[in-house]
Amino acid sequence: RAQEVAMAEPTLVPYRPLRIPVGEVQERADLFYELMDTRRSVRMFSPDPIPREANERAIATASTAPSGAHPQPWTFVLIGDPDTKRQIREAAEEEERTNYEGGRLPDDWLEALEPLGTDWHKEFLETVPWIVVVFEQRYGLGADGDRLKHFYVKESVGIACGMFIAAIHQMGLATLTHTPSPMAFLTKLLGRPENERPFAMLPIGYPSDDAIVPDLQRKSLEEVIVRI
Repeated sequence: RAQEVAMAEPTLVPYRPLRIPVGEVQERADLFYELMDTRRSVRMFSPDPIPREANERAIATASTAPSGAHPQPWTFVLIGDPDTKRQIREAAEEEERTNYEGGRLPDDWLEALEPLGTDWHKEFLETVPWIVVVFEQRYGLGADGDRLKHFYVKESVGIACGMFIAAIHQMGLATLTHTPSPMAFLTKLLGRPENERPFAMLPIGYPSDDAIVPDLQRKSLEEVIVRI
C-alpha cells in the first residue's frame, strides 16, 4: 500500500529551504570535501558497539535520495545478530574462495585487486557490530499482488548507497562496499521476497586501532571535470 501511495500523483507544496548566504556556500563546500576526502574503504574493524539508532538515522538519510518517479526502490536490512553475521561470513567466504581460487575471477581482475591485498577471508563480517545489506526492489507489489513498475532502480539505489556511506563517514565510522559475487545467498538467508535483489553489503563500525589501508591516490579535479 505504501508503494502504491508513493507512485500516486504527489501533492505539490512550496519548497522553501534555508537560503545559505553566497559567502558561506564555498566554506561549506570546502568543509564537506575535507571531511569526505578522509573517507577510505576499511577491512579492519573494531568490535566496539555502535548504537542501533545511529545506523537507523543513516538509513533514514539514505532514504532522502532521489528515485525515478519516487518509489524509493530500496530495502536496508540492518543486522546485529551474531549468529546471522556468522552465517553471512561463512556464505560470503564460500563464494569469494571460489572467486579467488576456483577460477571464477578473470586474471585481469585478480591483477587489479592484488595491490589492495584482498583475498577470500572476510573476518570483518563477524567483527563489526553491524552489517547493512541493501536490496534493490526490481519492482513493487500492489495490495492485490500486481507488479508495480520501478524506474531507474540501479541508479536510484546507487545514489541512496552513496548517501548512506557519506552519512556513516560523517558520524566518524567506517564502512566497506562489499559485493561478494554472486550474492543470491543473502536473499535466502535474510528471508527477502523475490522482487528484491542484493545490491551491496556494508559492514559498519569503528576502524580497529591497527587498521591499515592501501596508499591510493585519487584522480585530481582536472582529470574528472570538463568545463563548458
